[in-house]
Amino acid sequence: MKKIRLAIIFGGKSSEYPVSLHSTASVLRQINKERYELVLIGITPDGKWLRYQGSVEDLEHDHWMEHPDNQAVVLSCSNHEGLLVLHPDGHFERCEIDCIFPILHGKNGEDGTIQGLFALAGVPYVGCSTLSSAICMDKEMTHIICERANIPCAPYMAVYEDEVSDLSALFEEAKQKVGVPFFVKPCNAGSSFGVHKVHDFEAFEHDLRDAFYHDGKGKVILEATIEGFEIGCAVMGNHELFVGSVDEIEIGEEFFDYEGKYEMVNSAIYCPARISKELFEEARDLAKRAYRAMNCQGMTRVDMFVTKQQTIVFNELNTIPGFTATSRYPTMMKEVGIAFPALIDRLVDLAMDSNIE
Repeated sequence: MKKIRLAIIFGGKSSEYPVSLHSTASVLRQINKERYELVLIGITPDGKWLRYQGSVEDLEHDHWMEHPDNQAVVLSCSNHEGLLVLHPDGHFERCEIDCIFPILHGKNGEDGTIQGLFALAGVPYVGCSTLSSAICMDKEMTHIICERANIPCAPYMAVYEDEVSDLSALFEEAKQKVGVPFFVKPCNAGSSFGVHKVHDFEAFEHDLRDAFYHDGKGKVILEATIEGFEIGCAVMGNHELFVGSVDEIEIGEEFFDYEGKYEMVNSAIYCPARISKELFEEARDLAKRAYRAMNCQGMTRVDMFVTKQQTIVFNELNTIPGFTATSRYPTMMKEVGIAFPALIDRLVDLAMDSNIE
């Protein structure tokens, strides 16, 4: 059987660049090489696209850019040409691909930007569409759509940087609308970069500025604190949805920050979640509803909270979740019988089934 020519794109112009390298290394170690002919494309932090043919270890430890055989590439958006490998003497050669698996997190990789490029190129790709990726990345848009779909969300307010003139008045407004303490979050960032829990006005200015910095588009949300703990659910599918297990996050800090997520500092993850059977199924149902409301396809991890009153409140969606062997999305799918290599196969099959826009 002819192998599927799969382009795996990693790295990227994002603060989450290191996360991408670890996720990609795990996928390369787990993928069924009998089924795929792999084409590895790395995007450097300054935006250069390079075809990489070195080791997994060098990729994982961020030495991949130094490989002497790296070749500059572009994705052609005309006549379904796929990748074009550029040579120093000015000529190029075509590199056909059947499907793209973007293992990119955060801005420029998870926000619809690169998905639009894939769609223009006419190449199937793993994950959500351009529109769905964009609205899932924007926390304000996520709130607007999910609340319209009657999905319970935390109270929030959006703040635009160019409209902030009186910090004291803004803080007082937040106290009235969402209560104290509240979270300040960049609208368009992931991995908890720029997220702060605000207890008083003294730290508010610093936290707000940091959130604006990580957002990059001048918009943040101020969101009420949900007293309880966080859970998540893995969802996969285009038309017919397959729902994975539900996991639970135990934290020793005020929220699940970057160190907690990727270095497991003062945190632990339990899969399946230590909740009642009724809450477990309620979480899975809410995850499906959020997935549909945001028009997701391929895959998404849906994050939620369990409150002290034993109700579930929606938090956010991650359209390209972490993909290390111990990451939450693969773990939740493994819990329901889908091992990592089979998960990759199913995601590629879903991509090739339906998502050229």
